[in-house]
Amino acid sequence: MLDLNRVQKELKEIERDKASGVTVQVIGSNLQRLTGTVQGPADTPYSGGVFIVDIQLDDQYPFTPPKMRFTTKVWHPNVSSANGAICLDILKDQWSPALTLKTALLSLQALLSSPEPDDPQDAVVAKQYLSDYPSFQRTARQWTDTYAAKGRADHEEKVARLAEMGFDRAASLAALQATGGDEQQALELLLGA
Repeated sequence: MLDLNRVQKELKEIERDKASGVTVQVIGSNLQRLTGTVQGPADTPYSGGVFIVDIQLDDQYPFTPPKMRFTTKVWHPNVSSANGAICLDILKDQWSPALTLKTALLSLQALLSSPEPDDPQDAVVAKQYLSDYPSFQRTARQWTDTYAAKGRADHEEKVARLAEMGFDRAASLAALQATGGDEQQALELLLGA
């Protein structure tokens, strides 16, 4: 059974720590579907970007890792450019119940700073990283500018409409990001349908 008290405690801790550069919003009516954000680290091609992460907790959390994937497109050796799957040991066999959602999101932020091209999720990106680093940096910056920087502004009208219906603005934005901007699907997600 999902430890709801622990998840609520973790969410409060993330909310209190504004300086961390990570946030989490609950999607729908239960604590098993969440959306996180990770600020792009300074001095990287991801700087200035806000990257959305879909988070799913199963009934065994915190004894099993959260399932996480980027819903914002990211050009990175350890993130699938096709579906946002993440190659990170703590989201697999190195997970420990002592870790939290915050530490997992901070680990994603650290991964953006320090790619591991020798253990890639996306072989094409890893090859570019290893063979033509300046080209990798240009592409990663372009993807950040295209998908992570303006993604929030693109949804402002839809967020406003959902907020008029009584939904929290941050949760509305997270639901839109999680559904690729589909307002009807975001509404269904917010309603827990």
